[in-house]
Amino acid sequence: MKKRILAGIEQLERMDNLRRLSIPSPSHLSLSTNDYMGISQNQQLYKDFIEQNSIDGTSMGSCSSRLLTGNTEAMELLERDLKDLYQREAALLFNSGYHANIGILPAITTKRDLIIADQYVHASIIDGIQLSKAKSWRFRHQNYDQLEDYLIKYRNDYDQVILVVESLYSMDGDYADLHRLVELKNRYDCLLYVDEAHTFGGVGKRGLGLGEQLGLIKSIDFIVGTFGKAVASQGAFLVCDDIYRTWLIQKSRSLIYTTSLPEITSLWNRHVIHYLTQQEEARDRLAALASWFSRELGIEHQSYIIPYIVGSNKRAIALSNFLETRNISCLPIRYPTVPQETARLRFSLTAEMKMEQLVSIIEAIDTFNLNMVP
Repeated sequence: MKKRILAGIEQLERMDNLRRLSIPSPSHLSLSTNDYMGISQNQQLYKDFIEQNSIDGTSMGSCSSRLLTGNTEAMELLERDLKDLYQREAALLFNSGYHANIGILPAITTKRDLIIADQYVHASIIDGIQLSKAKSWRFRHQNYDQLEDYLIKYRNDYDQVILVVESLYSMDGDYADLHRLVELKNRYDCLLYVDEAHTFGGVGKRGLGLGEQLGLIKSIDFIVGTFGKAVASQGAFLVCDDIYRTWLIQKSRSLIYTTSLPEITSLWNRHVIHYLTQQEEARDRLAALASWFSRELGIEHQSYIIPYIVGSNKRAIALSNFLETRNISCLPIRYPTVPQETARLRFSLTAEMKMEQLVSIIEAIDTFNLNMVP
């Protein structure tokens, strides 16, 4: 077995595709984070949390699944807050976005159902689909005509069809057409599952995501969000009808068979969410920064995730290493995370960035393109 693994490692290295762990430098400007609202660096918010919450005796760990002794009042209050914010019947917490996506889809589907997902949904959704007993199809990224063709051909062959998309795709920075998806869902009697992982906190008047921005929250059957990105914490949630919440508590293996999050985490998540709902001005500032930066790079702008595609793995690594010499950290994204020959640097902006920082990035890229690699 070791020989086989060694051969695999050597092959990955020859392809410039071997992953390594690294510790980011705190002195470098980071563009690989998902900290879209700058929460992780907000020391005042942390001080306010300590002052406003009595955390003496608060659990800093958890030793049980939620269904045994791991449930806390803080978790239930957080679910209540989310339910009220989205004006939906119910919310349910998960330990991470990965736990949510591998736990929800297998629990709500049977072999008589069909899941149709965008080709570019991320790994946790793909794994959730594979763990389910449902039949599945993938349509070409953002190709809703192909999606409709599938519905015309196959909808009547299954008890239920679930359309699965992300609202903002993390490797391409483009938004799903939720209006079209809701129209298709209604026309063909489907359910709509939208992962708002990269929009929760950063998009919408109160930061509830693309569904809020477009006024479509009540038209989406399953809205998944995470606390591990713009909230700069840990955990995830689903908002849905109460009947689905009840069923998931019975059947979602990633909820039932894992140790629950510590109480302190739920308290912090509530604190940050309350703060983020009031940060409309910061979201507008982030959108303006992203628009300017993408224009300077010559990239069609949609969001604060801006893909700078360079082609080969080798070139992406070289550009990343060059930026590191300028105290700019942006890790290369390579196959199989993205298609071959579309390796890129994924510039992930935050609301706390300054214009002069973005200017320095543009200048560094121009220098690299002129002098470093043909």
